[in-house]
Amino acid sequence: MGQEFGHGFEQLPGPYETLRAETRAPAPWQGGRGVLEGAFQVMTVLDQAGQAGLTGLAARSGLPKSTVYRLLGQLTELGAVERQADVYRLGPRMFRLGQGWQPYPGLRTAAREPVRRLVAATGATVGVSVLREGRTLVLDWAAGQDTALTPLLDVASWPWFTAAGKVQAAGRPDPAPAPDAPASWPREAAAIRERGVAFDRGEVVEGVCCAAVPLRGAGGAAVGALCVLTTVSERLEPLADIAQRAGEAITARLRQRRPGAAPSGSVLRRSPALPR
Repeated sequence: MGQEFGHGFEQLPGPYETLRAETRAPAPWQGGRGVLEGAFQVMTVLDQAGQAGLTGLAARSGLPKSTVYRLLGQLTELGAVERQADVYRLGPRMFRLGQGWQPYPGLRTAAREPVRRLVAATGATVGVSVLREGRTLVLDWAAGQDTALTPLLDVASWPWFTAAGKVQAAGRPDPAPAPDAPASWPREAAAIRERGVAFDRGEVVEGVCCAAVPLRGAGGAAVGALCVLTTVSERLEPLADIAQRAGEAITARLRQRRPGAAPSGSVLRRSPALPR
């Protein structure tokens, strides 16, 4: 479904550059830890940096340079890391393993056809996200007609306070989704629960608006979010209404109320015309 994610903070122009600050360095190496933890420390740095040399990896991971060199050799042999000249990046094996991650059974499969119909009906860019460890992780994007949103398709990890993150956090019993949640969050969460939609009107990325609806599993809890993006603020409300119907179709699949069913094409085709 759509385009799978890479990592592209380094390539984002203009206002997107501010997102670089959202990458979080791994905890400093404390010594006495296992080889697996050291390997993940190195791969976490590569995941955030995109690529790096030996010296940079040692500095950012907090590991001794000799330890990083040894780990890189082992990870390269396994295909988890690949090397080009003196630069390292995550390897194809990590990509293959990542594609198999299912934060909820069948989420990607259930979303595929409803998302395709949503993009075809609206021309909007559509994503499916989950909230994990205080971050909004995007499983898949389906690109729409607005090429100004193309740089966003290279970013897989966002702050929790995206519309997609908020709509999931609002349904949780936790008093706050993250330590940096504002004091106004409980009131905002209540409004999101009442409407069933969370909005981002350029708060995360200037000029980009987003509406997100929850995707619910068999137990009724939000297991993901469907989000639609636009650079035209007037489109946000009608897009939210259509996204809710697509989200309900995905939820029905996840709950196995109608196994194998897809949302009716007429549901989206009869939606009101959206301003372009």
